[in-house]
Amino acid sequence: MAAAPVWSVDPRTGKQREQVAVEATAQEVDAAVRAAHAARGALADRAVRAAFLRTAADRLEAARDQLVEAADAETALGPVRLTGELARTCYQLRAFADIVDEGAFLDVIIDHPDDTATPPVPDLRRYKVPLGVVAVYSASNFPFAFSVAGGDTASALGAGCPVVVKAHPDHPALSELVARVLRDAADEHGIPRGVVGLVHGFEAGLELIRHPLVAAAGFTGSVRGGRALFDAAAARPVPIPFHGELGSLNPVLVTEAAAAERAEAIGAGLAGSVTLGVGQFCVKPGLVLAPAGAAGDRLVKSLTDAVGDTRPGVLLDHRMRDNFVAGVAERAGLEDVESPVTPGADGEHTVSAGFLMVPARRLAAEGAHDLLLEECFGPVTVVARYEDESEATAVLSRLPGNLSATVHLSDAEAAGEGRGAELLAELTPLAGRVLVNAWPTGVAVAPAQHHGGPYPATTSTSTSVGGTAIERWMRPVAYQNTPEALLPPELRDDNPLGLPRRFDGRLER
Repeated sequence: MAAAPVWSVDPRTGKQREQVAVEATAQEVDAAVRAAHAARGALADRAVRAAFLRTAADRLEAARDQLVEAADAETALGPVRLTGELARTCYQLRAFADIVDEGAFLDVIIDHPDDTATPPVPDLRRYKVPLGVVAVYSASNFPFAFSVAGGDTASALGAGCPVVVKAHPDHPALSELVARVLRDAADEHGIPRGVVGLVHGFEAGLELIRHPLVAAAGFTGSVRGGRALFDAAAARPVPIPFHGELGSLNPVLVTEAAAAERAEAIGAGLAGSVTLGVGQFCVKPGLVLAPAGAAGDRLVKSLTDAVGDTRPGVLLDHRMRDNFVAGVAERAGLEDVESPVTPGADGEHTVSAGFLMVPARRLAAEGAHDLLLEECFGPVTVVARYEDESEATAVLSRLPGNLSATVHLSDAEAAGEGRGAELLAELTPLAGRVLVNAWPTGVAVAPAQHHGGPYPATTSTSTSVGGTAIERWMRPVAYQNTPEALLPPELRDDNPLGLPRRFDGRLER
């Protein structure tokens, strides 16, 4: 049976633009994985792979106009947004090159023998080594930063792991272009082109996660798709680590004092965060706990005005559009749910932004309104009006894990008066990133960043953004009583590579 063709589709019209490739067969997936596995040795030299990452960034920048044009044709995200995202992607590649050069990610620890310890300590030397081939599952909403050359790929290559990327069907042509750029960069440094594999198709994604030479996987997408791959990774004869970003509600709590102090600013800021990128950011605030009463009314009025002024937009594909329209309608039909600004279909291919409002008591106990506690991908949020602090706490106690959780405090609360510290303590178990008086959209690429959270936000405790994302693709190994001549250079006493390390309990930089 012939493999199905892979088409580039224009989300503005829903029409096919061009055939890009065909869905990969099991044999083609096997060939891609084996080619990646064979390229591992070429990444062994840290200097080579750091240079490779920088060259990849340079080449992506050189091809910017072509790449942005291709990305916009397949995603309708717009040249401004896509140009910024490509810049972020190049920054990530260079940031991981710097991390590779520094070497601290290897976590070198050397302990010499100590017969006086109880029990005695032998000669022990520990560092981290790459896992092997990493399967990367591209995201729809970030065609550069979470796709072929995105954070999973950059961090895996930095760790010394070749990758095989399962292209997202929303931007197959762009995926091919970016993969070609990365392979050309590999050529420049004598690295086999198979170091970055690319496959298309649903079945190819399943074949990839099951392949015995795949050592780990990274995924960004839906709860349903991610959970299926997560289960497949665990069900293998040899289970593998699976870092999946599956879904997040990203709750926001606005205290009564904060609303009294700056309701209009909070309402406008919320509107901007909810509608940014047509609501297709993984950290879009999907549930807002706002006070009942006059201050809360002012916040809702500000939100209504700002969202009402937002122009309709195009979602990434028509399947997402259909799911958004149906999801909003189902939620709006629940008892006591109001639609101050009705979100949904607007024209044949666009959607309008809006928000739903419900008494918080409806969410404080299990029932039909639990649907409002599930992510709805697109430009919509739910504002739950609470009568007192106990109602807000009851809703928070029922939430699943999230990428982010936000609290808006008054100036006095932020200075330590009132319940500010207590509220942070309530939010911390819910998310990997806790924000105060800010909005979660916009995830800085920085060493201290954490983009992950309790399930279903992610399936691991790691991050997919920031320098520590490299740790997902490595495992520690300790050598005991190993002659110096047989040790890898990273673990020798004379430190020929000049690595930061902990040497007999002392941190050496």
